[in-house]
Amino acid sequence: MKRDAAHQRLFTRRALFVGVSQVVLVSALVARMYDLQVVQSDQYKVLADENRINLRLLPPPRGRILDRNGVEIATNKQNYRAVLIAEQTKSVERTLESLGKVIPITSYERTKIMRDISRNRSFVPVTVAENLSWDQFAAINVNSPDLPGLQPEIGETRHYPLGDAMSHVVGYVAAVAEADIGEDPMLQLPGFRIGKSGIERIQDKELRGKAGVSRVEVNAFGRVIRELTRRDGQPGEDVTITLDAELQKYAVARLAGESGAVVVMDVRNGDVLTLASTPGFDPLPFNVGLNQRQWQELTRDPRNPLVNKALSGQFPPGSTFKMMVAIAAMESGLTRDHSVFCNGALDFGSHTFHCWKKQGHGNLTMAAAMEHSCDIYFYDVARRVGIDKIAEIGNRFGLGKPTGIGLAAEKAGVMPTRDWKLATMGESWQQGETLIAGIGQGFVLTTPLQLAVMAARLASGYAVKPRLMHPRKGEPVPEILPVAVSPAALAVAREGMYRVSNSPSGTAYRARITGDPDFLIAGKTGTSQVRRITRYERETRVLKNEELPWAERDHAVFVAFAPYSDPRYAISVLVEHGGGGSAVAAPIARDVLKELRRLEKLPRQPARPMAADHVSGTTRG
Repeated sequence: MKRDAAHQRLFTRRALFVGVSQVVLVSALVARMYDLQVVQSDQYKVLADENRINLRLLPPPRGRILDRNGVEIATNKQNYRAVLIAEQTKSVERTLESLGKVIPITSYERTKIMRDISRNRSFVPVTVAENLSWDQFAAINVNSPDLPGLQPEIGETRHYPLGDAMSHVVGYVAAVAEADIGEDPMLQLPGFRIGKSGIERIQDKELRGKAGVSRVEVNAFGRVIRELTRRDGQPGEDVTITLDAELQKYAVARLAGESGAVVVMDVRNGDVLTLASTPGFDPLPFNVGLNQRQWQELTRDPRNPLVNKALSGQFPPGSTFKMMVAIAAMESGLTRDHSVFCNGALDFGSHTFHCWKKQGHGNLTMAAAMEHSCDIYFYDVARRVGIDKIAEIGNRFGLGKPTGIGLAAEKAGVMPTRDWKLATMGESWQQGETLIAGIGQGFVLTTPLQLAVMAARLASGYAVKPRLMHPRKGEPVPEILPVAVSPAALAVAREGMYRVSNSPSGTAYRARITGDPDFLIAGKTGTSQVRRITRYERETRVLKNEELPWAERDHAVFVAFAPYSDPRYAISVLVEHGGGGSAVAAPIARDVLKELRRLEKLPRQPARPMAADHVSGTTRG
């Protein structure tokens, strides 16, 4: 009996312990459930909704780029494309094989598609073809039953109506690289494009717009079940630039077949009306992705279609630089009546410097020397003035430094001085180098844009700067100050340019504008050598310039302003390895200015008014 009583007490204690433990556990569970379901219910409800509902960014339409008259030069258009959802087809390879019978697909494109599919979940759409023609898009729709997993779509893509005529200025958009990703979450969207060059790049944030938001219901695997709400993004701003699309197209067409540049500026406020560079390139492949063959064609072309020659090409200005030497001479104390006798050659030290005219020009004063483009005259003047003074004047007229137009890759050119050569090459300046610089050769290098700025400053007398963007509303417009040279020096330079284009003995007389006395050109030709001419070649004239290999031919250069009586426009033309400035570059400038004159008379939308034109009271030559 005692043993049974002991067992009974032990059982009772164990039962009590188990019962108490159960009560404690149940109480803890109830307390935890109360905490989760009552105390923290709001927090966990939010977490649960986040697992079920996703917020997704919607890319906004990119803003347009317009010319000064409202013409679209970069816009958006419908993009007929096809996407492939891997989970909806039993074999991606077979679907692509069938698609290849409907539209062409290269092996490179097929490899890229397979790589993209492997990097994404099977339900994520992968683009397999973009920018399809309507016929191709229709063919995919007709054959869709035989293309499992393939879905035709209509989206938007960047479109450049003027093609290569504006490519260097407008630039292009392309996929976001890792180095481009910043704080903007839009940059992480698949397929999002940003500006990579030109206006597309420097105005990218304004053009980009603000993203929209889509609330979608998803399952545990992230697959979209349905869209709950949608708020479209805010389109990017339209950007208006100073270029004239019609004039730009004409200038590019006039340069057809050549490697060169044309720049036209409004001398009153610096508006750049034309910034043409040829050959150009098609911006579209950069948007969809260049293949290796396309890239090699662009980079191996000796005419460098990817280079904006108007502001990145550096060339000897040749005789178009002679106005700078003339002004330097006047500022150094020489007069316009300073005369030099040209007999075709000048002996200096152990070297003989030649004039382009073998028999010489005879006795010439300053304006006449520009009219005839006499090299001997400017050898003499440069020797008297010195390279440092010549460089100083060149700097005042915008040479030897970037213009500040705002586009990437602008080159500064070279305006050499004694100190420049010592710092750059570790060598002393030689007097003979001053003579060569006096005719725009040797170390002197300029861009076509700088030459247009030089012509604009010669025409107006003011230090006008080129601009592609209109000042924003409320943005202060910097005052344009006079160029720090004497009116007499400007007058002789302008007179020389007038005689170049309008005197029967002027080097550009054949390229003058006739029949419009209110729109006379004042210009200066230039022919810049890219190689040294030997004495044997000079005496025998074995080969003419056009008979040489392309890379050894002279550059053709011309600068001008018009109309002479009341300057409004400045122009520079450079044809790389084109030959003589008077025969090649000057006629192009004349035709572009005539087209500008014609466009002036058309009833087109007026350009946005400027805040001020600070060139009133300009001294005229």
